[in-house]
Amino acid sequence: MSKDQFQSHDYYLMDELLSEEHKLIRDSARAWVKKEMSPIIEEHYEKGTFPNHILKGLAEIGGFGPYIPAEYGGAGLDQIAYGIIMQELERCDSGLRSTSSVQSSLVMYPIWKFGSEEQCKKYLPKLASGDMIGCFGLTEPDFGSNPGGMITNFKDNGDHYILNGAKMWISNAPFADIAVVWAKDENNRIKGLIVERGMEGFETPEMHGKHSLRASATGELIFNNVKVPKENLLPKKDGLGAPLMCLDSARYGIAWGAIGAALDCYDSALRYSKERIQFDKPIASFQLVQKKLAEMITEITKAQLLTFRLGQLRDENRATSAQISMAKRNNVEMAVKIAREARQIHGAMGIMNEYSVMRHMANLESVLTYEGTHDIHLLITGMDITGIPAFN
Repeated sequence: MSKDQFQSHDYYLMDELLSEEHKLIRDSARAWVKKEMSPIIEEHYEKGTFPNHILKGLAEIGGFGPYIPAEYGGAGLDQIAYGIIMQELERCDSGLRSTSSVQSSLVMYPIWKFGSEEQCKKYLPKLASGDMIGCFGLTEPDFGSNPGGMITNFKDNGDHYILNGAKMWISNAPFADIAVVWAKDENNRIKGLIVERGMEGFETPEMHGKHSLRASATGELIFNNVKVPKENLLPKKDGLGAPLMCLDSARYGIAWGAIGAALDCYDSALRYSKERIQFDKPIASFQLVQKKLAEMITEITKAQLLTFRLGQLRDENRATSAQISMAKRNNVEMAVKIAREARQIHGAMGIMNEYSVMRHMANLESVLTYEGTHDIHLLITGMDITGIPAFN
């Protein structure tokens, strides 16, 4: 792969809105990505493997639970800092951001918010340091956009619960040490359980054959009469609202991450258009190419402003689920379109692994539908502005 030549693009001087700490965090994450991930990402993507050896480094740049309080091993950073890290990671690859996002928002977040003090002290420091990796079990083979229909369940059996069911499309599952699993109790109430690798009847087979997110480990969670200690139940919140709060955090991270992917595609297309000579001049001199580039940076800038404001609202505990849905849907759609336009600017070279655009394009097709599909997020906005749910 060619050297990572990415340069920042800040058309509306967004840096002036960031603190010095924010910029230091961004620059550290970007430098780590360029040194540790960019040289190897294409090889892992082609092989369909995740580079497990980078997990400790990912932890060191704040990739795991940066907003978790320091007393539990986190960095105690704000939501904008979290978003910035997600942007830098997805600038490299959506699969890398997924690994970080799942660990932070879908594993550490629910333990921190819904877990006992004992659970926080037992799991969070190890998760923050990368000594332990987690995954999140909500989606099932037959229940994706309608998670409330899940059939995974657990029953009281004295000093432990008996868990049965299956989850699908689970990032980090093949190598996760723990899984935060959402299942129905005997009263049909959804609750969270921490399931540890090694518990009898718990399996995590890896899924193969993906054309997208190939550098991310995806698997299933299978529970066959798994005995889960009662102290592994998350005690502070139950109901479908609990996992949806986790998804809000993850979707917020995706909104930032998608900007990173779009920036990388734009950066590559801009550079290539200045270097590629046709009809005795660079293709950047042609009106239609300039139209594509101008529209790219415009849409990126709009997404940056949208997401920065959302980060402020998150820090003030005022961001709504509907606002997060809007940002996730808008920014991912934006990134998908930019990846496709960037591929066209690169011409035939756009499909080669010398450039990142085709990989981003394929990855973003998954990001478009996971953590809530494009259409579901549109309906969430529709319900929010009309007061009428259109899901049923």
